[in-house]
Amino acid sequence: MAAILTLGIMGALFGLGLAVAAEVLKVEPDPRVDGVEERLPGINCGACGYPGCHAFAEGIIEGEVKQLTQCKPGNNKNYNAIL
Repeated sequence: MAAILTLGIMGALFGLGLAVAAEVLKVEPDPRVDGVEERLPGINCGACGYPGCHAFAEGIIEGEVKQLTQCKPGNNKNYNAIL
């Protein structure tokens, strides 16, 4: 009985510690990425060389993407909306 009680208390403490750590160490996403992602076609095809539209939008914000035309399904409407 003591072992069950001990493990239960330890589980509760570790769970509480993880919850606090998750809140303290939380990383806020860049809101500009969501704005750029909304202007992309949203197909998530990977033709641009990134795993999806969200990663491509992050690349645009971080300056890694040299040409918006890397997004193959995109068109001038998409590219102009991002600029």
